[in-house]
Amino acid sequence: MKEYPMFFAGQWIQSNQTLPVHAPWDGTELARVHLADASLIELAIQRGLEAQKVLLHWPAYKRADFLREVAQKLKSQADRFALSLAREAAKPYQDALGEVLRASETFLIASEEARRFSGEYMRLDWTASGEGLSGRTRWVPSGLVAGISPFNFPLNLAVHKLAPAIACGAPIVLKPASSTPLATLMLAELFQEVGGLPQGAVSILPASREAGNLLVTHPNIATLSFTGSDKVGWKLKQAAGKKKSIMELGGNAALIISEHAPPLNDFIGQLTKSCFAYAGQICIHTQRIFVHHSRFDETAEALVREAKRLNVGPPESPNTNFSCMIDESNAKRVSEWIQEALNQGAEALLHGQQQGTFHGPTILSGTQAQMQVRAEELFGPAVCIEPYHDLQEALHLVNEGRYGLQAGLFTSRNSEVQEAFQNLEVGGLLINRTPTLRLDHMPYGGVKDSGLGREGVRYAMQDYCEPRLLVHPGW
Repeated sequence: MKEYPMFFAGQWIQSNQTLPVHAPWDGTELARVHLADASLIELAIQRGLEAQKVLLHWPAYKRADFLREVAQKLKSQADRFALSLAREAAKPYQDALGEVLRASETFLIASEEARRFSGEYMRLDWTASGEGLSGRTRWVPSGLVAGISPFNFPLNLAVHKLAPAIACGAPIVLKPASSTPLATLMLAELFQEVGGLPQGAVSILPASREAGNLLVTHPNIATLSFTGSDKVGWKLKQAAGKKKSIMELGGNAALIISEHAPPLNDFIGQLTKSCFAYAGQICIHTQRIFVHHSRFDETAEALVREAKRLNVGPPESPNTNFSCMIDESNAKRVSEWIQEALNQGAEALLHGQQQGTFHGPTILSGTQAQMQVRAEELFGPAVCIEPYHDLQEALHLVNEGRYGLQAGLFTSRNSEVQEAFQNLEVGGLLINRTPTLRLDHMPYGGVKDSGLGREGVRYAMQDYCEPRLLVHPGW
């Protein structure tokens, strides 16, 4: 049984406490990871603070070169990382491989941003008092970053915290999800292989929630970057005090299919994947579908047909595109929410069953706004599909509730695009794409209970920094 020590300030260390990591598919123990206690996290924070002075003078080309080499190494070992993700996260191999390649691209994007990330020149003679003066801004790291990453994209979402920190020269202490820490620790091995990272710049420390809470409350941490549920996230923000908080908190993403949408055959495959990829355990998985009444029946029937065709099996198999959930408690929760909706009058067009960690694809209709399957973040393999009569009604249905991460709109009418973009309360609107699309350089984040701040490498770098202004005479 392999044991993974912790990556502490650039060194591998062990502790007296280990945590077993099990495969959700069959319960096999995959490995054991050493856990950090509060005293070790405190020490990692101190090492990070010491590294700040070194990082301030670490030139952009060295940061860029380091990130680029990590990207290349990760891509060259994509299969090894994908198999690890498939086993520890129950992510179908093809999806896991896609995550690894995206993580490599995220490092590559960060490498390029490390070179171009600077400030701006400002004319200050807009008023008489500024005559003869000019200004120059520079992005300066705010200080130590604490990152807390989730189980569902254990590699790429960790990279979305690590890569921007390295690119802008901010030290970071990262706590990976306890159920899926292996790929992140494997990534730390690549950091050490590449070398050149200033000591103390990065620590990756699996820890209990109690010990990890120090990353939230510690006064010497400047920025908290958290990805997870809104219920946990807002509590952490409250406990974080004065520090800057970046919160990516998920949602119940909606998709509108207009009467002017392209032919259904052009996008039914994309739609099915957005509903059931990784058993719905994606922050922007399509959870609510609103279809113009003239196209409702054909859309619902096609979605049921395609969902029945999903290849169910063990996540390591290259033929599998639907597997189990992360654990049994979440599978049971999804089943309970579905049954609750059925008891309240919803209809199951397709009713998947739950057994252990597995829950089959489910398609509901006749749902109401207050039902948990529609109002809350389900984070499971079920979707609600409902008809609407005019676009204003559809926009209202999307906006109801407390989330606003991303939404999709299938239409060929520019007027509908403009009306939706003007009125939808979301962080991003995708046209003729499902809301599940995320490209790693674009600004990604939400409004309302979906969070604060934006990820996407350059946007995270800005959140990790403060603009510093220099005013001087002349041009």
